[in-house]
Amino acid sequence: MSVALGHRDSLSPTKNRDAAMLNGMPGLLHPLATPLGDLGAAFDADGRLVQLIRFHGAPPAPPEGPEPKSLPYLRRQLESYFSGNLRDFNIPMIAEGTEFQRRVWKELQRIPYGQAISYLELARRLGDEKCIRAAARANGANPISILTPCHRVIGSDGSLVGYGGGLDMKEFLLRLEGALPKAPPQPRLPLVWD
Repeated sequence: MSVALGHRDSLSPTKNRDAAMLNGMPGLLHPLATPLGDLGAAFDADGRLVQLIRFHGAPPAPPEGPEPKSLPYLRRQLESYFSGNLRDFNIPMIAEGTEFQRRVWKELQRIPYGQAISYLELARRLGDEKCIRAAARANGANPISILTPCHRVIGSDGSLVGYGGGLDMKEFLLRLEGALPKAPPQPRLPLVWD
């Protein structure tokens, strides 16, 4: 499969992994508008989702040619998820990674919607709490954000810690799912007329 990203130079630099990941993308990126900004989805030749990342800055132009058969379903399911009407995705997907990474990603799928676990708990669920750093690295290498819910893993003290799409995205997703309380309303500023 060839990499055809075309406009990646138009992306602004970021403080997270997404910009670096673009260089190794497995396929064409299809922009998807969401409340978090544009996401980029890549599919294999069979229409399985292989990558879902957040763009920071302008996304590349949509690829030419036919849409992957799963793209309209992904678009609808993401819309339903962001409107609070969908908890489980059923998009065909496949993630390339080491055996350990795939074990971690499978374990992430077992974290229920609306819940969060610590990195230590993730390591325990994998059978060895000493593998906490390796589990955290595998969590961070997850190529399919949101659908493989790496955002549901937080620090032991409840802190959000790092997230490839940005901590604002992680917080937004956890609040959307109810794992964090909804943000308090912002106080209204008094209007001052001169």
